[in-house]
Amino acid sequence: MRIMAIDYGDQRIGIAISDAMCILCGDAFTMQEWNMERAAQRIADEVRARGVGTLVLGLPKNMDGSEGPRAEKSRAFAALLRAETGLEPILWDERRSSIEAHAILHANGRKMKDHRKSVDAVAATLMLEGYLGTL
Repeated sequence: MRIMAIDYGDQRIGIAISDAMCILCGDAFTMQEWNMERAAQRIADEVRARGVGTLVLGLPKNMDGSEGPRAEKSRAFAALLRAETGLEPILWDERRSSIEAHAILHANGRKMKDHRKSVDAVAATLMLEGYLGTL
């Protein structure tokens, strides 16, 4: 069973899916979806199509560890994913994942204006790699 990491955002959602052995990231992409319910349905379709058995959902925390409005949205999205997939999402502290993703893209010569297209997929990949490192 594969593992899927999700970097949930209001406009774009980064998705990273492990290889079949759950050792490294096998695929990463960005999904554009503004509607939370439709996003959960689309992710559920990907879960079924790709044989995903574990969901890792980013939980954006403040630098002091507290939770704000973005964390509440992630928790609400986790409930939708649970209902759509039957899987219990693992909430993963994603502090600094977007900052690190931007740094990776910049270090690889990407211009800031081009980051928007792939930064969420890179952030999801960082979350997936972090989670895989705990197994």
